[in-house]
Amino acid sequence: MKLLIDTNVVLDVLLKRAPFYTAAADVLRLVEQGNIMEYVSASTITDIYYIASRQIKDRAVVKDLLGRLLKVVSIAAVTEQEIKCALDLDWLDFEDSVQYAVSQAGEMDGIVTRNPDDYKYAGVNIWLPEDLLETYFRNFAT
Repeated sequence: MKLLIDTNVVLDVLLKRAPFYTAAADVLRLVEQGNIMEYVSASTITDIYYIASRQIKDRAVVKDLLGRLLKVVSIAAVTEQEIKCALDLDWLDFEDSVQYAVSQAGEMDGIVTRNPDDYKYAGVNIWLPEDLLETYFRNFAT
């Protein structure tokens, strides 16, 4: 199973945002099961760095967090093709349309986000972290 993890889910883990931290951390731990591959888009990395730096105010700490994140997830490219696809979608939130375009290009099985309404026009599975965990343990856990 290939999953694109949305920016908000990663930030919930890195910034330990309550009450979302536990489910988001459990989603990232699913890679330990061996049958899940998790990705973040390249643009998510820059967004995370910017947002986390504003809150943490220590560049070295933020870089360390990103380094640890990259031990768990892989980076999905954002190319000219994904940007053009996102522009053609004409969604209200351009960042969400880029995420969706990346998921399509990477043939992802779905996107894990805390904002499923942002993807109401997506042609891919959209899961809240809690819903993904329930689906995974019901259908895919060995």
